[in-house]
Amino acid sequence: MILVTGATGRVGGSVVSQLLDKGVPVRALVRDPQRAALPGGVQVVRGDLADPASLGPALEGVDSVFLVWPTLTADHAAPQTITEIAQRVQRIVYLSSNGVSEDTTDGILGSHATLERLIEDSGVEWTFLRPGGFAANTLAWAEQIRAEGVVRWVYGDARRALVHERDIAAVGVVALTEEGHKGARYTFTGPESITQSEQAQAIGVAIGRPVRFEEITPEDARQGLFAGLPPQLVDDILAAHADMVTRPEPVTDTVQQLTGTPARTFGEWAADHAADFTP
Repeated sequence: MILVTGATGRVGGSVVSQLLDKGVPVRALVRDPQRAALPGGVQVVRGDLADPASLGPALEGVDSVFLVWPTLTADHAAPQTITEIAQRVQRIVYLSSNGVSEDTTDGILGSHATLERLIEDSGVEWTFLRPGGFAANTLAWAEQIRAEGVVRWVYGDARRALVHERDIAAVGVVALTEEGHKGARYTFTGPESITQSEQAQAIGVAIGRPVRFEEITPEDARQGLFAGLPPQLVDDILAAHADMVTRPEPVTDTVQQLTGTPARTFGEWAADHAADFTP
């Protein structure tokens, strides 16, 4: 039995589907079972990672956990929650992030680093997934594209090797169901590094109408796109995108090495999500 957290999200949901396709018993941890639209055959159990005392029923009889952590919002409960999970299961496959290191302490990467350290110290078998940028992050452009066929964003020449959520899930399923992945930290990306302008064009191809990229200034982004976000987080986002203009996000072939199938291109991701960008 494998427990999947974040099962109603894009990555967790894909993990659930792929495990079911392999005939593996799957249980999903959800906060509200009445609202969890999950496939038939999945055991749905109420629980909340932010409340370690609620996890007992979900962990009963479980061998492995695919752990998607509600980053920052539940960090106060992390030590107790990881202890509770590690006492009950054999293996944790944790969805972390590229860029995490032993020296990382701040922000979202700092949260991932903290979870990695807690899992390592718990004594449970573990595998850490460190994907690069999620292709699904471009869904932030969907409203603009539906309304005007335009993407107003920063740094159109920033090159990213965005990864499909189904490929993240596929790597996770390998780590959950096969031997030889104990103690591994897998960094992986999509199969190509393309500019954000090219990403917009690929979405246009997928939906059958042109999508243009209009670059805006970092200051305009602060006042508009990122208004309300913590200033340090905004600084980090803008600095990362500026850096990728001159230092593109590197490409790895880890997905193919682990799954035997090449990682999906951004164009394939856009085709899979065309309905999200269509009025």
